[in-house]
Amino acid sequence: MPGTTVPTEDELKEALSTLRAENPTLGIPKLHALLSSTHPDWSVSEKRTRKVVQSAGLTVAPPGGSSASRTAYPKSSVIKDLDIAKWTTKVEVRNFGKEKGKGLVAKEEIGEGDVIWKEDPWVIGPEWEIYDLQRNGRACAFCTTPLNIDSRLIVNCPDSTSASFCPGRFCSRLCLQRSAVVHPLLCPSKNPASAPLLAFARSYQWMALQALAHCTAKILLANQQDEKVLENDWKLFSSFAELGMEDRMRDLRETSAGEEFDKAAWKKAHQLIVHAFKEPPLEANKKKLAKILKKPLPDDIDTKLFDYDATLHNLGRMSLNLESHGGLYTLHSHLNHSCAPNVSVRHLDQRSALARITVIARQTILPGQELTISYVNPELPLPARRRRLGDWGFGKCTCERCLKEEKELQEKEGEMTEKEREEKRQEDELAKELKEGLGVV
Repeated sequence: MPGTTVPTEDELKEALSTLRAENPTLGIPKLHALLSSTHPDWSVSEKRTRKVVQSAGLTVAPPGGSSASRTAYPKSSVIKDLDIAKWTTKVEVRNFGKEKGKGLVAKEEIGEGDVIWKEDPWVIGPEWEIYDLQRNGRACAFCTTPLNIDSRLIVNCPDSTSASFCPGRFCSRLCLQRSAVVHPLLCPSKNPASAPLLAFARSYQWMALQALAHCTAKILLANQQDEKVLENDWKLFSSFAELGMEDRMRDLRETSAGEEFDKAAWKKAHQLIVHAFKEPPLEANKKKLAKILKKPLPDDIDTKLFDYDATLHNLGRMSLNLESHGGLYTLHSHLNHSCAPNVSVRHLDQRSALARITVIARQTILPGQELTISYVNPELPLPARRRRLGDWGFGKCTCERCLKEEKELQEKEGEMTEKEREEKRQEDELAKELKEGLGVV
């Protein structure tokens, strides 16, 4: 029989603290079950257990806590023999260790406002506003630059016909030529099996899935060229930081109120990727795909692209590395986070190559100092920034700004009365529950 005694907040906190000390790796559901068996006379819901665990800092990975206690964190690898000089001589790659991974540091003093490097994307996965312009033939289907409808340089997709239409238009023959690295497999005329995948990504506004479609197309088409091209592309793809969707879900369930994940959407995305690039369900589409892909992938790469678990890891890889306006960039993917970033990423070449980024110093950067950008909106307050970083396994940000704000918050809370602290805690919980109910966290 369930217990009938409702413990006080202090009694529950003390009991949970004891159980957590004895069972440091248990998730909240199992911790709640242990609490029920240890105190069978108590009546405590799992929701209340979760709230006390969070408020007392007893989670497996305390919000903003060290990554050593998390069950998963992003992994990345350094690309051997990466020729950074193609972009800049001002920085170098440094491996900061298992938890932080790779990053960039200055080789020389970089002045405020200096352009550090410019970079074209390895794969373009544009934000939806630009994507819609591409689908309407109003932006280049390769470089994403908005089209001047009066330009005589514009070229339509050569595979488009009245019976099998492709909306792709290119700002020049050069962009059409360059698009051969991805467009044949994303063209609704040459590979109609890709259309449902891209439509699904658009309907869900799932940037990671759109980017993964582009990456998959690029790797498959690289394999049609030669082994060296495939080797280089696969090496870069594999080097991007990754955190699988399942790992992320597991951590969030342990450390937060429990974000809901749409596993049905994951499975649908995986199915559509397989249908688009490997096994189209329609015989006519199979024949069209076979005309493009005449050479099979090596077995190990095939598995790492089309296996379900691999797809979840690859989706996580996309989410972690996409530039804010879309696209994956080789050198840009090395930049780590700070809530007070010292570099800014801009899209300045809007008339010639909108997808090209320019990395500019926001302040003077000294030799040996790390270059950083912000992964979250830096205008958010400290708790919100740390929570959003924690959602992707980055743990507690300990940049100078965060440590200063943390100290100020502690001093402010130390001056509050017990009644004021309780009112603030209730307000925070109510705000969080409202956001969760509206699906905005």
